[in-house]
Amino acid sequence: MEPQLLHTVTDSVATVVVHNPAKRNAMTAAMWAALPPLLDTLAADADLRALVLTGEGGTFCAGADISTLRGSPEEAQRLAVQAEEALAAFPKPTLAAVRGHCVGGGSQLAAACDLRFAEEGALFGVTPAKLGIVYPASSTRRLVSLVGPAAAKYLLFSGELIDAERALRTGLVDEVLPEAELAKRVAEFTRILVSRSQLTQAAAKEFANGRTDRDDHWMAQARGSGDTAEGVAAFLERRQPRFTWAVRDRG
Repeated sequence: MEPQLLHTVTDSVATVVVHNPAKRNAMTAAMWAALPPLLDTLAADADLRALVLTGEGGTFCAGADISTLRGSPEEAQRLAVQAEEALAAFPKPTLAAVRGHCVGGGSQLAAACDLRFAEEGALFGVTPAKLGIVYPASSTRRLVSLVGPAAAKYLLFSGELIDAERALRTGLVDEVLPEAELAKRVAEFTRILVSRSQLTQAAAKEFANGRTDRDDHWMAQARGSGDTAEGVAAFLERRQPRFTWAVRDRG
């Protein structure tokens, strides 16, 4: 099978798989270019409530396919940044399920997700210093926002790999699970995400990502949604809420 991005949708959760096992799921230029339109297609699915990004087999993503840097490294980086930004802008919750190596461009993709769950043996690295590449400003800011300036400098200056426990301590990872439990925990947690209010999630994601000028927009959405009334009623009646607001406005 050619290197590609595979995807499935089950129970309102999309799973996107980085598939290039011959090169530890390194991202080719074609794969970087394919991610934004794939995300657009998935975002248009009104029934979709969450997205999981993972790698084929025992590796998340070993970075960019270095052979793609021989011709035009600037073009390769542009494609990677566009893919990363498209993932960060996906309007519903995203979760990276990390096994094995999550390095270079793989770390870019994981950092662009809202959450990151990793198996105990996972390794993380931000490696442009090994190749003499200037890490993009947007990617650097995103990394700093996750782990803080000191840890970001450690990763960027050295290119050294860190284990999952250190990634957890720095904030790069949200949960670390035994290998046998990662898939189960991801499935469990995405079921939780699917059950919650998309209105709350969409507003929180926008605010957390730095856009804080739309309070009036979100208050208007809340007033017209019925989600608050349903949530309160469900709590008082001791039942699961049936939220109806759906992401429609990506502006």
